[in-house]
Amino acid sequence: MNSCARALLSLCSVLCLAGTSSSETVNLPKAVDITWSSINFKTILEWNPKPSNYTYTVEVSSPLSNWMKKCQYVNDTECDVTSLLKDVNRTYTARVISEVRATDNIEEFPYSQSPEFTPYEQTILGKPVIESFDLKKDSGKLHVLIKDALTPYRFGNQSFMTVRDIFKNDFVYTVFYRKASSSGKKQESSPSNEIVVNVEKGESYCFFVKATIPSRKTNRDSQDSDEKCTESGGNNEFDLTILVAVITSVVLIVVIVVLSVIICKCRKAKNEKTKEAKPLNSAYLLQSVTTQ
Repeated sequence: MNSCARALLSLCSVLCLAGTSSSETVNLPKAVDITWSSINFKTILEWNPKPSNYTYTVEVSSPLSNWMKKCQYVNDTECDVTSLLKDVNRTYTARVISEVRATDNIEEFPYSQSPEFTPYEQTILGKPVIESFDLKKDSGKLHVLIKDALTPYRFGNQSFMTVRDIFKNDFVYTVFYRKASSSGKKQESSPSNEIVVNVEKGESYCFFVKATIPSRKTNRDSQDSDEKCTESGGNNEFDLTILVAVITSVVLIVVIVVLSVIICKCRKAKNEKTKEAKPLNSAYLLQSVTTQ
């Protein structure tokens, strides 16, 4: 075989190997069912299927930015992309790339693209937390104080932003309340964290809270908070923390008393044992001899 033939054969071999490698990559399964899961701006990208003999890399982009990589070469089917979505008013797109590490001669791996996602419009509001409530039995007013939920984003001083910090005036709380003996609900809304409701004196009430983003067309309302109930006659919510503190104090006092008694008994027993073991003194011995 002359040199030209050998060179031609080598070239064919290289092309065949390159073609095989490229073919293997092209046939990698693409991600499917790509979805955004976001609550109070903590955002997770999810997809299928579970990879086998290959990995995934996630990239996120918006009209004003380049593709930013996240969760590179992972075997999972989810990726926390919260840190890439700090401008919550932008619309983002993600793509999930199926790839094999250290594969040569491949210009681009197969990928699937997600639906568009705008955090401000699409993140779900989580369950509000009722920080405290107080039923004024004399005035017939129920005061409900609601705690703003935290987001993953921070201010310059590293304190966490709340959902209210992001939505500002586009944010309303609503209290849904009813008599404990009735199923009929009434409601009262407020843009602030404290809502005051006029109620009948001497009645017990149950209520829950919901947050709303008025500007939205969909996903306007949050999940419902846990329901709270007042006691008849206007008593406040029973403070479990105080109960625990009282029980702890009582237990501590009992333990101290018991330990004191045990220590006293031990000391008394030790003294009696020492007294029994002490030798008779000389005066007593002399007296005994004289008597004899």
